[in-house]
Amino acid sequence: MVSSSSKGPLAGVRVIELAGLGPGPFAAMLLADLGADVVRIDRPGPGSIAIVGPAWDLLNRGKRSVVVDLKHPDGAEVVLRLAERAAIVIEGWRPGVAERLGVGPQPALERNPALVYGRMTGWGQQGPLAHTAGHDIGYIAVTGALHAIGPAQGPPQIPLNVVGDFGGGALYLVVGCLAALHVARTTGHGQVVDAAIVDGAAHLTTAYAGLMAAGVWRPERGSNIFDGGAPFYSVYATADGEHMAVGALEPQFYAELLRLLGLADAGLPAQHDIAGWPLIRERFAEVFATRTRDEWTAHFDGTDACVSPVLSMAEAPHHPHLQARATFGEAYGIRQPAVAPRLSRTPGAIAGPPPEPGAHTEEVLTEWGLDADLPRWQRDRTVTQSANQST
Repeated sequence: MVSSSSKGPLAGVRVIELAGLGPGPFAAMLLADLGADVVRIDRPGPGSIAIVGPAWDLLNRGKRSVVVDLKHPDGAEVVLRLAERAAIVIEGWRPGVAERLGVGPQPALERNPALVYGRMTGWGQQGPLAHTAGHDIGYIAVTGALHAIGPAQGPPQIPLNVVGDFGGGALYLVVGCLAALHVARTTGHGQVVDAAIVDGAAHLTTAYAGLMAAGVWRPERGSNIFDGGAPFYSVYATADGEHMAVGALEPQFYAELLRLLGLADAGLPAQHDIAGWPLIRERFAEVFATRTRDEWTAHFDGTDACVSPVLSMAEAPHHPHLQARATFGEAYGIRQPAVAPRLSRTPGAIAGPPPEPGAHTEEVLTEWGLDADLPRWQRDRTVTQSANQST
């Protein structure tokens, strides 16, 4: 059962999510994990916009679903009536779509002046590309983030959609919405949060802007300390074709790395002698290739050499440290990441499994005080309840 009475830090905060893909749902999931009552407004009909079935779409965990036909004359009214009772609205459509459907920020804020209206896009609400299609890879491409990731002699490597959609997009939307919610609670005035992935991804590179300005970050990929250029901050193949990640930045940790690799007295160039990096890398690669990943993991276990096994997403939940912290867990039949971050007094929780679209239509509209209009909206198919009832 999806709970509407969470005890997390955002307990009592009502959120409306206008169904979309990727960063918007992830942002709403994070709010739900932290206790918000997130109601997702799904589309009617069988045409799901998700790439997997509802039961496996973990970005919708902990939410409730109401199906509203926004093309029906009364569809926008249903959403706006819900927005009157909400603290946050999240939408992730192209600029102008919400306005065209009658659920944009202007009518929503007119109904609820304290509302926080969060907008999640790739290009932002303004600019020459604002109305064009795009995806994570394109957004991070123009910010310089994609260019910096990958080997020196190869093309840029795609970092899943973690840097753009989820890092530069969803997390910035959540920060913006919570900041605006703080203002709304102290002043009574809501506002629009324009969260663009290009802005967030660029913001994530702030440290490197400083390094470039100081002349210590080179534009060539794979030639710097944090991009795999440094042999002491890199990945090495093991005898079984797996890999170990090395991050021995500080001199004392680098010394420990050399000792455990048996290279402390090998006469290698100094750690920060860039001209000597190719030789150091060659020697490191030779040594790492002599043992398996598991053998190296045991060898470095408990040391300060800053060496870790590179695990697959299937292997990660079984790592002893992550098991001890319960970083992953079994929830509603699916192993998945646990709630993060952790709060000491008001911890969040996964409030329920991903719902079937429309599983909570009657429940939410009744609970939120719209039950008087519910029969009419059901008769004319403005709203629909799924065949699978809320459990």
